Amino acid sequence: MRNSAMALFAAGFGGVPNFIARAASNKKIIAPYKKNKVLVCIFQRGAMDGLMAVSPYADASLKTLRPTLYMSPAETEGKMFDLDGHFGLHPSLAAFAPMFTEKRMAIVHGVGSPNNTRSHFDAQDYMESGTPFNKGTASGWLNRAVGLTGHEASPFRAVSLTSAMPRILYGDNEALAINNLQDFAIQNRANAGTANIAGKSFEELYDATSSDILNKTGKESFEAMKMLNVNNLKNYKPAADVVYPNSALGNSLKQIAVLIKMDVGLEVAFAESGGWDTHFNQGTTNGLLANNFKDFSNSITAFWKDLNNYQDDVTVMTMTEFGRTAFQNGTGGTDHGRASCLFVLGNDVQGGKVYHNIKSLAREDLEDKRDLPVSTDFRSVFSAVANNHLNIHDNKSLFPEWDENVLQMMRT
Repeated sequence: MRNSAMALFAAGFGGVPNFIARAASNKKIIAPYKKNKVLVCIFQRGAMDGLMAVSPYADASLKTLRPTLYMSPAETEGKMFDLDGHFGLHPSLAAFAPMFTEKRMAIVHGVGSPNNTRSHFDAQDYMESGTPFNKGTASGWLNRAVGLTGHEASPFRAVSLTSAMPRILYGDNEALAINNLQDFAIQNRANAGTANIAGKSFEELYDATSSDILNKTGKESFEAMKMLNVNNLKNYKPAADVVYPNSALGNSLKQIAVLIKMDVGLEVAFAESGGWDTHFNQGTTNGLLANNFKDFSNSITAFWKDLNNYQDDVTVMTMTEFGRTAFQNGTGGTDHGRASCLFVLGNDVQGGKVYHNIKSLAREDLEDKRDLPVSTDFRSVFSAVANNHLNIHDNKSLFPEWDENVLQMMRT
């Protein structure tokens, strides 16, 4: 009920004034809440082809498996960034190359869920709940994470830049689902454009509610709104020379940057990127997948540059429910597979490395003789980031039913 109430606020109401924010400069802004470490998670929904994003081009089997999708640094005229002599970064992900070289970005390959479902819905549910073999888990792992931080929280502690609350933030700890910050505001008095609330303000309506939980949630939201009362969000100016892509992901990350710079107590932020289900006409250096890679990498890079002197406080982690088949199909695409790759960006990351336990792409090493096997459990990556960046060390609560090693990829 608590999450439903917050998601209802996030939807916005017709006629309410714009969300207003003091975030027009790169300087840190003094606010009532202590500046926190922030974890930004981005879900690539639809199953990203990790073998195309970070291609093991030096594996001789890859060209046989993907005769028209295969790429190598030599065949792309230098556009494909050679990461380590074995893996190459897709040309449309070129914006990531400097951060990898600077050792701010790490790549984890062969990562995924131990549950071998190829259902988008089930795989996303398992990854967001953090319990790959238990559909009955009520909470999401990011919601559990914010509950394990062990300190007083801001109403803006956990924010999802989505129209509805994502599964990953379900749970007992307060979270906000905000589709558009400009619409996320509370008016002191209702106006004629707001339907059927009998002239009362939203705050008065929450005062009158009989639900303690709903009343508490509403009050926290109103207190948060009082913190945001200066310049209209549409006048926000990113850092010099930063241009966000005009896309769903670009706009979401721009709004997350605003919240981080306002020092309103944000600790966990969530955003989504869609369109990764590439069953046909996948393309190589051009096409649907290449366009998605470009938007994905350019959005994250713009966000990182925009953070400026907040970079030490922020870690970005991506995820996708599963990968694509090692074989290309008859329509120039790839089907639902098993393992993929993910990206972790931050100054506390031991970057400049592709972490993996992949044997080879020889048929005998593929799962069901068709898929890249999952050789790294997603929980070993997620827990590594949460342990180090959010200072959470209760992995049994964070990921019930899991007791494996944490991937050593963060600076200590």
